Amino acid sequence: MEKFKNYINGAWVDAVSGKTFLNYNPANLEDIIGEFALSDKEDVQNAVMAAKEAYEKWRLVPAPKRGDIMRKVGDIFNRRKKELAKVMTREMGKPTFETEGDVQEAIDTAYYAASETRRLFGHTVPSEMNNKMNLSFRTPIGVVGVITAWNFPIAVPSWKILPAIAAGNTVIFKPSKDAPHSGVIFAEIMEEAGVPKGVFNVLLGKGSMGDHIVHHPDVRVIGFTGSTEIGCQIAEVCGKLNKRCSLEMGGKNAQIVMDDANLELALEGALWGAFGTTGQRCTATSRLIVHKNVYDKFIDMLKVRAEKLKIGPGLQAGTDMGPVIHMKSLENCERIVAIAVKEGGRLITGGKRCTTPELAKGCFFEPTIIADVTEKHTLFNEEVFGPVLSVSKADSFEHAIELQNHCEYGLSGSIYTKDVNKAWVAAREIQTGICYINAPTIGAEAHMPFGGVKGTGNGHREGGWTAFDIFTEWKTVYFDYSDTLQRAQIDNY
Repeated sequence: MEKFKNYINGAWVDAVSGKTFLNYNPANLEDIIGEFALSDKEDVQNAVMAAKEAYEKWRLVPAPKRGDIMRKVGDIFNRRKKELAKVMTREMGKPTFETEGDVQEAIDTAYYAASETRRLFGHTVPSEMNNKMNLSFRTPIGVVGVITAWNFPIAVPSWKILPAIAAGNTVIFKPSKDAPHSGVIFAEIMEEAGVPKGVFNVLLGKGSMGDHIVHHPDVRVIGFTGSTEIGCQIAEVCGKLNKRCSLEMGGKNAQIVMDDANLELALEGALWGAFGTTGQRCTATSRLIVHKNVYDKFIDMLKVRAEKLKIGPGLQAGTDMGPVIHMKSLENCERIVAIAVKEGGRLITGGKRCTTPELAKGCFFEPTIIADVTEKHTLFNEEVFGPVLSVSKADSFEHAIELQNHCEYGLSGSIYTKDVNKAWVAAREIQTGICYINAPTIGAEAHMPFGGVKGTGNGHREGGWTAFDIFTEWKTVYFDYSDTLQRAQIDNY
């Protein structure tokens, strides 16, 4: 069995305790991917010390020079794209065409971060005083702790790690315990690209180890992707310790289909949004809101197509939808379907785990559609993180928007309509951080802000130029060359 170590200060090391944990292929629970270091508080301390020391030199490297290394990171990700995609598929399940897209996001982010190192603009403005100039510029913050989920084990970490390092910070990365191998390869790529020792560190382990990172006083920023429950706990700790945190949390995203929509296009969007990544995206289409005039017709169309999806291991050619991540998730899908039917939902298709001989060893759940779901139902409100789609009927455009916004989350929203006026109103009224017109709720691009409102986030945006707002602080400088004491406000007026 292959054994994987932590990456601290440019070296591959075992956990101080010597403890390890096993990781399993969700498509075949008899397939053990490897034995991984089980880190604890001492490992966190060692990584923080290394990152803190490396920061003092790394912050002084000219930003465009840091960008040169980011460009090399992108080149290596590109070279190892297919290899890494297979590793990711084996450990978290989604088909290789999806994991290749996952790696492509990291490639795009690396090249974008590289270019942004020449655009870390500040502001130079006139002073209200004579012979004085005012300016401001961005500065790095220090050691950044990055804690991410398993569903996008390369793309999502890249959104945080690469801008943070490009901006002059150092990073400690805790990949999910369900996708640790991807974190190991991330470190291999950073090392090959020439990232100096201590600038990037990877700690493998479980949730308690992430807690040590959050609580460590020398970790000045936390970038987190995961559940709203854990994110709020992190925010509480960071508030007490006066450290910055960027939270990307839960979602219960809705796609609206109006009666004037291109129904074939809306159908493709709903299928991809609901069952891509087996519904295990924070932006997945978990709710479908359909105008009453096309409600029954659209459900019939959806049923036919959903039942044609090919379920199987992601490494198998032709697979449309892989497994959920583990047995706990499989059991949760069963639980939520039972509740939905009990509360009055109408099971259209799916609703149970796959038990055929070729799938029985994995965590496979059928693509599931439940109709006649109202805003009072559990399924309408609770994040499932699996291939379970609720369908609700809207009486009008206004009712559709009302149903869309009846949600404690606010990550992504979508509407299909040919009415340009309704499209613009929807873009204004849908209460989400991301809104799609005539496209599914998934499909973010690396150079645009990513994040949500309400229970989804805490105001920061990953992706694009806004990622640098998370990982930099502003410094204002006043240059007075008057050779006299000038008391602003007092002497000027």
